[in-house]
Amino acid sequence: MIVRIMGEGQVKLADSHFTELNKLDDELLEEMESGDEPGFRRTLGALLDAVRRLGEPLPDDALEPSELILPSPDASLDEVRDMLSDEGLIPG
Repeated sequence: MIVRIMGEGQVKLADSHFTELNKLDDELLEEMESGDEPGFRRTLGALLDAVRRLGEPLPDDALEPSELILPSPDASLDEVRDMLSDEGLIPG
């Protein structure tokens, strides 16, 4: 799956990593619902770090369609809330 981190670029992630990412996504959703700004910041950073660590960066000149778009590390709680679906940032 091709994942875009807004403002950074794209990475290719194997489907096998989505169990780990979904756990972080669930935590992020809970923190957003409770208004836990420090927890939200920590978990958003951990989610993006996991994507960077587990994914293979695509070249800057690659223009692949992104199947998943994640917010930038400095996105506000309200900006991320606007990006959410019923399943969080990561479906599944």
